[in-house]
Formats: sequence, C-alpha cells, structure tokens
Amino acid sequence: MDRLWAPWRAQYIRDSPGPVESVSGCFLCRGLAEEDDRRNLLVWRGDHSMVVLNRFPYNNGHLLIAPLVHVGTLGELSGAHLTEPIEVIQRMVRVLDRMLRPQAYNIGLNQGKAAGAGLPGHLHWHVVPRWDGDTNFMPILGETKVIVESLLEFYDRLRDELGLEGGVRAG
Repeated sequence: MDRLWAPWRAQYIRDSPGPVESVSGCFLCRGLAEEDDRRNLLVWRGDHSMVVLNRFPYNNGHLLIAPLVHVGTLGELSGAHLTEPIEVIQRMVRVLDRMLRPQAYNIGLNQGKAAGAGLPGHLHWHVVPRWDGDTNFMPILGETKVIVESLLEFYDRLRDELGLEGGVRAG
C-alpha cells in the first residue's frame, strides 16, 4: 500500500485552535463577515456558497468550496445551499483546468472530526489539482512542500480569471 505523507500540514494542526463548533470561531464565517476578502483568501461569494483558497494547500490551486450557512453535515443542507456548491465545484474545475492544466483532481469533503475535518462545524469541499509526480522527496526528507506560487499571487490571478476586481468587498 502506498502512503501519501504530508508533514508540511503539521503547521495547520499546530496552529489550529481545536474543535470549532460555533460560528464565531469559524474562519469561513469570519471571512464572510469581514470586509477584506483578499486577506481572508475569500475568492468568490455566491448567493449560497463561497470559494476560499486553502491557507495550508496540498498543491497550487487547492480550493475550499463551502455553503454560506454554518452547518456540519450534508443532511443539514437542502435546496440551493446543497446544489450551488456542487455547481461551483464544476465551474472552479473548468477555471483551474484553464489556469493550471492539472492532470487530475482530488475532490471531496470530510464530514466530522474523526473523518479528518479540520473545521467540523462548517461543511466544505476540497478541490486539489494533481499532476503526475507532484509528490517527491522534499516533504519526506526535507519536511518542505514546494508550492510554486504565493497564495496572494494565485488569489489575484484566480480573481482575474473569474473577471472579479480587487479583494475588498464593496460595502
């Protein structure tokens, strides 16, 4: 059995405040409430969902797609709160295809802490572009993950690709 080791993700675990059940402790809800989308890496806001860059990405272009409502299970979503995030995933895959030309994707969600959800109170899907050979010796031997573009640089390019201007929400 092959294993994918990701020691660079240890920073996320070390920096995590622990289980988040409340809206006030949720970085997604905090980002929605604040004005500076760029600082919060909030790329796009829809009527029922949002796109956020993962602050601790596995690869370039690692996105989080989340409903705007703070719920922790699929069973709590219905209507557009359930369907719009899936439609946004489709759209973002097309955009990432144009921007990064990945060979594959990991797309999924972790529902609940035991399943690996770092934010169990606010359901979100991960969209991770993948390339053949995108894992190498650096994370294993050097405890270093090579990300070829800064988060803010990619944020700006993604917003440009989506036809959006600036990173501060208009009041």
